[in-house]
Formats: sequence, structure tokens, C-alpha cells
Amino acid sequence: MSDNRPLLQQLIDALRCLPGVGNKSAQRMAFYILQHNRDGAKLLAEKLLESVENIGECSQCRNLSESDICNLCSNPKRDKSLICVVESPANVVALEQATGYQGLYFVLHGHLSPLDGIGPDDLGLEKLAKIIQRGSLKELIIATNPTVEGEATSYYIQTLAKEQGLIVSRIAHGVPLGGELEFIDQGTLAHAFGARLPIED
Repeated sequence: MSDNRPLLQQLIDALRCLPGVGNKSAQRMAFYILQHNRDGAKLLAEKLLESVENIGECSQCRNLSESDICNLCSNPKRDKSLICVVESPANVVALEQATGYQGLYFVLHGHLSPLDGIGPDDLGLEKLAKIIQRGSLKELIIATNPTVEGEATSYYIQTLAKEQGLIVSRIAHGVPLGGELEFIDQGTLAHAFGARLPIED
């Protein structure tokens, strides 16, 4: 079915598929591209198409990858006895940039959300269960987001891991470095206070 709307309006509507981009933002982008950067737009279109056609999921960790097995999973220097479970590929990038973690990852591409019809099968948790059952892991690190859905997903994964006697840890949540208590939201502060740790000499 052909779209009879003006091409400019089609471009604006297409740009609205991006997160956080409403009609006004999409208009600004469309006008900027057409008025000031047509070469950049052509390159963007080319790379978008190339990426959509060639980037898939790693068959082991489900991270975004151009090959069947991603660079992290195929790296012999990574510690294959550690696995960190995250909600998105962006979380992998964040952890790689901010930490010295040298284990492997498992990417859920979301979190459990029964109201939205997202269950364990949608997150690849059956695949994660098989990885756990191999018995080659020493520790499973859960790095889901500190939301209600993230906590529910964390609890589900903990149950899977503990059935196999695997050590499970959860990344700490709480007061950010440099934060002031009076400006921290109540939920974060309550979580940080409840998860307080003893000070070691």
C-alpha cells in the first residue's frame, strides 16, 4: 500500500521511532538534515541499513554481534567461570567502560513484565539455565536495573542459579558517589540503608 503523504512528513514520522523523539524533535532533525547535512544523512542511512542487515545476536551471550560468537565470548583471556547478567547491550558497554570485569555476559534484552506479556522465554532464560547447568561457572553476577521489574527478574535468576548450588551476587545499589543524602530519592536511600555493609579493619 502506497503512502500518499508528503515525503517530508514521512521522514519526520520515521524519525519518531527513536526513543525520546517526539514530533517537534523529529521536525528539527528532518529540517537540519535536509538544509545542512545531506551527506551526513546519506551516510547515516547507509550505516543504518548495513547495521540492520548485518548485526544480530551472539549465539552464546545474546549481545549484539556481527558474527555468530561475539568478540567477548571468543576472547580466550576472558574468565569463562564468571557470568554477568544484564538487561541490555548498552549495559555491557557501560560495565566494560567503568569496571575491570573480565568475565562473560548474558544479555536479557529486557526484564520480566507479566503485564506486558514478557516472560522467561522472551528473555532467553532457558538458555541461561542451560549455561548454569553445565557446571563450569563459579559465580553468577546479577546486574539488572534497580526497578520493580529488575528486582523480580533478579529473584527469578537467583532461583535458577541456587538450584545448581552456584554462588550468586548482585551489584550494589544505593547512594551515588558524591551524592548528598538530602537529595537522594527515598527508594534509593531505603535500599542503601537496608543493604548496609560492616566496615572491615
